[in-house]
Amino acid sequence: MHDLVDRLRGTLLPAVVTPMDERGVVDHDALAVYAERIAAGPIGGIAVWAHTGRGLYLSEDDRSRVLSTWRQATSAPIVAGVGVPRTATAPTLAAAADATVAMAARAAELGADAVMVYPLAALGDQADGHAQAVRLHQRVTAESGLPLVGFYLHDEAGGYPYSPKLIRDLLALPAMLGVKTTTLDSAIGCQDAIWAGRGTGKLSITGEDRMFGPSFMWGADTALVGIAAAQVGLSARVVEAWNERDHTAFVRASDRLDRFAAATFYAPVEGYVQRMMWAAVWEGLIPERSAHDPYGPSLPASERDQVIGCLKELRAAAAA
Repeated sequence: MHDLVDRLRGTLLPAVVTPMDERGVVDHDALAVYAERIAAGPIGGIAVWAHTGRGLYLSEDDRSRVLSTWRQATSAPIVAGVGVPRTATAPTLAAAADATVAMAARAAELGADAVMVYPLAALGDQADGHAQAVRLHQRVTAESGLPLVGFYLHDEAGGYPYSPKLIRDLLALPAMLGVKTTTLDSAIGCQDAIWAGRGTGKLSITGEDRMFGPSFMWGADTALVGIAAAQVGLSARVVEAWNERDHTAFVRASDRLDRFAAATFYAPVEGYVQRMMWAAVWEGLIPERSAHDPYGPSLPASERDQVIGCLKELRAAAAA
């Protein structure tokens, strides 16, 4: 068993945002400050190039500088997302696999400790999608030399649902650390995925921002979530209370996190990245000029007011 399994179990890994302007130009100075502040929190690691950070949309140079900035900011394990973005002209499965492997190899060169393999949309068109998914993970670790996190992502854009058997087959790979489950609103899918990993000794990683507390009750033992990009403390308190079996504190912390999740994760779900950036500005983590998500939907100002209003209520309640 890889030593990272023990190191990460029971911890929080924020899937961090990438500060950028409305044109998608990354603010690397703002990123350096943001990285220092997040790295100082109660975290077990960092997830870069993830969905929240728009890693698949960044240029290769920006991706390299982002990972290097985080590597300088923390000695904690860094997990880098690798894959290809979903576009109207999606690449063939072979081309997508090649790009995923190349991205993993680059992550290894830059000092990542592991890679999280995005599901390839093209797998859904393959009669042997299950076998193709296993082979992709085997190839990524063989050519990058890094341990792996699987990524069961099933969202409003489709994704590729990982069956319990596929999850068990992935977890049987020696290089696999665990599988992250992000079903967004499918309690059944989340439960089945978590339960599929029982008895393997690998990590059961929740990516369920809207089912965060419940996913731990169902068996998750580690968290890799976008909601922690702006609220490390709020997310970490849920994990800590669960680890300590302090059920009263767990219920209280879960309620607070759920209130924030309800204000940031709702249709269109892709808007959560922008909502998280607004929260990060209010928390003083990034500047206003660098709080733009040009890859997500356009959102009305009222949604920003809702995010800030929620944060104000949570702060007032904490102070009471």
